[in-house]
Amino acid sequence: MRWKPAAAILAALIFAAQVHAQGNAPEPDGYRTDNYRAPVPATLAGVRVLATAEAETIWRTGTGIFIDVLPRPPKPANLPAGTIWRDKPRLNIPGSIWLPDTGYGKLAEPTENYLRRGIERASGGNKAALLVIYCQENCWMSWNAAKRILSYGYSNVAWYPDGTEGWERANLPVAEAQPEPRTEEGPH
Repeated sequence: MRWKPAAAILAALIFAAQVHAQGNAPEPDGYRTDNYRAPVPATLAGVRVLATAEAETIWRTGTGIFIDVLPRPPKPANLPAGTIWRDKPRLNIPGSIWLPDTGYGKLAEPTENYLRRGIERASGGNKAALLVIYCQENCWMSWNAAKRILSYGYSNVAWYPDGTEGWERANLPVAEAQPEPRTEEGPH
């Protein structure tokens, strides 16, 4: 009769694993190009996936470079003349480099160059530097950016899928950020 409780526990574990797996999207071959705020895969081939505790350890020890890729809302084109536009403040992981608009599935050449230059500056050209890529929870932008940075030849890329939302849930500090300057402007 001991097998009944064991079987019940096993069945519950299998069910829980299936429910959890349904929350994660499958890992696509290419980049995600739409519906960016949706469940993300649990994996990214060739990239280390970090939980909040791991990201915090890297941050506290200063052993990685944190790259935020959350898009920056554009100034509305139809604002009346004389209207003052104020960007919504971006709160991110302190010390991060914010490279907005670089996580879309397709990037215009100026935006791709902006990402390449930003990563090169952040890493000092060291392709083995630990780069921690994030934006928000359930956001494909960080998944896309981490995959793209890996394709540039960087060998130590980590993806933090919980992003600033997971960071704040753990009561870790955030700081107001400004995007890295762009030398070329253009659409993403």
